Amino acid sequence: MNFPILSSLILLPTVGAVFILFVKSSSAKKYQSSKYVALFTAFANFLISIYLWYLFDNSIYEFQFVEEKQWLKGYVNYKVGIDGISILFILLTTLISTLCIISVNNSITSRLKEFLIAILVMESLMIGVFCSLDLVIFYLFFEGGLIPMFLIIGIWGGPRRVYSAFKFFLFTLLGSILMLVAIITIYWTSGTTDVIQLYDLGIDWKYQNLLWLAFFSSFAVKTPMWPFHTWLPDAHVEAPTAGSVFLAAILLKLAGYGFIRFSLGLFPIASDFFTPLIYFLSLIAIVFVSLVALMQDDMKKLIAYSSVAHMGFVTLGIFTLNEQGIEGSIIQMISHGLVSAALFICVGVVYDRTHSRLISTYGGLVSIMPRYSVVLMIFTLAAIGLPGTSGFIGEFLVLLGVFQKSFIVAAIASLGVIFAAAYMLWLYKRVIFGSLINKRLLKIADLNRSEIFILWSLVIPILFFGFYPKPLINTVEVSVRHVVEMYDSKLTSYIYKHKNKTLMNIVDCSACFNLNENLKKIEFQK
Repeated sequence: MNFPILSSLILLPTVGAVFILFVKSSSAKKYQSSKYVALFTAFANFLISIYLWYLFDNSIYEFQFVEEKQWLKGYVNYKVGIDGISILFILLTTLISTLCIISVNNSITSRLKEFLIAILVMESLMIGVFCSLDLVIFYLFFEGGLIPMFLIIGIWGGPRRVYSAFKFFLFTLLGSILMLVAIITIYWTSGTTDVIQLYDLGIDWKYQNLLWLAFFSSFAVKTPMWPFHTWLPDAHVEAPTAGSVFLAAILLKLAGYGFIRFSLGLFPIASDFFTPLIYFLSLIAIVFVSLVALMQDDMKKLIAYSSVAHMGFVTLGIFTLNEQGIEGSIIQMISHGLVSAALFICVGVVYDRTHSRLISTYGGLVSIMPRYSVVLMIFTLAAIGLPGTSGFIGEFLVLLGVFQKSFIVAAIASLGVIFAAAYMLWLYKRVIFGSLINKRLLKIADLNRSEIFILWSLVIPILFFGFYPKPLINTVEVSVRHVVEMYDSKLTSYIYKHKNKTLMNIVDCSACFNLNENLKKIEFQK
């Protein structure tokens, strides 16, 4: 296409944010106009992403709709493009952004204009991450997302919002500094930061372990993997509903995408070497953090810890290094984005009415909020991976891929499914069923129209892709197969060269030994 559709996707939300910035009218009309502009912008971007998916050719693995412009005197180029992996994350980002903007009617009561600007700017940055084909451009988008999220938590958050915002910012920034050093090192050793060129050139195996660890330091915090996850519960608890939705649905997926695109693609030898470490950390996240979630009395904290456990399945699937595992991890990330967004919105629904997130505050809501009880049941079942929901497809493929690598690892990971059922069903039982002890709950109303629209906009894809996952699998299949083939070929090439070098050393040693023996015989004869 001659039309720069990817740049349009990236820039349109920012253009909408700038337009909102200059809206001038009376206070009430200003907020109303800002909401309409933000909603129109986000929905238009969602429609463009749907059209992009329609145009996308899932039969080829090459990057499509590539745009490249010279920047920084040619040292770094603005280069964007998508494949079957990134297109799904773009769709998820545009959908969640639209729903977040709709949800502000119920949760944001002050500085609405500034909040909408932060959401739109963040949408631009997140789409930029999934389109980037240059390491420097990727880093700029990747780190740029910290700023609007820092503001969302720090300004519109709860009582401990400043502490949580700084903790989130410092944790994520610290790991990313090491990634920046690694990107600079790659430029000086390879002469480019172009991702496609680096795939072809390869990175010297001598540097791969250190570079992999530098990227890992950033991705492990963003995922977040155990024990780098401690910032997440605080950030979720203090963030407003829309902030928690964006954080869980989109921001946590950046690292999973980065592992696939960069850790496997650029550092295959190091990825193979550190796979046992990833398995160990992922299993702790799945089992131990699930037990921590079981002990929570705050609904947001419980769902936040469940996100850590579910992302443990994602990292486990990625480093199975086979097609089933990686496909499963991608579908798991898409499903988790939908389900976690829905669960945080459900918490926000009751919080806006009672101003309490404690599980003990509730009980017996089924008789007061029947529509709310139905949708929360669907999301609860999707979170535990019930067949017929999108959560089942991802977990099944991940476990299928892990079983091909290690039966023991797969058996331990399977415990996470049981623990997820325990903490999610127990949460649902305590909130929805039981006696209506808190009489103040009698005054609250069931879902309003905007809440029904938002929640059913998430119910439909969760159920649709649960029964018919073919569109997702068809989209990622060829790209994932190429990632695995590229990984296997580079690893095989390294092993072959390494073995040949070892054999040559053995031959050289034998020759030296024979030469010494011959010299000794000559000396003896003399």
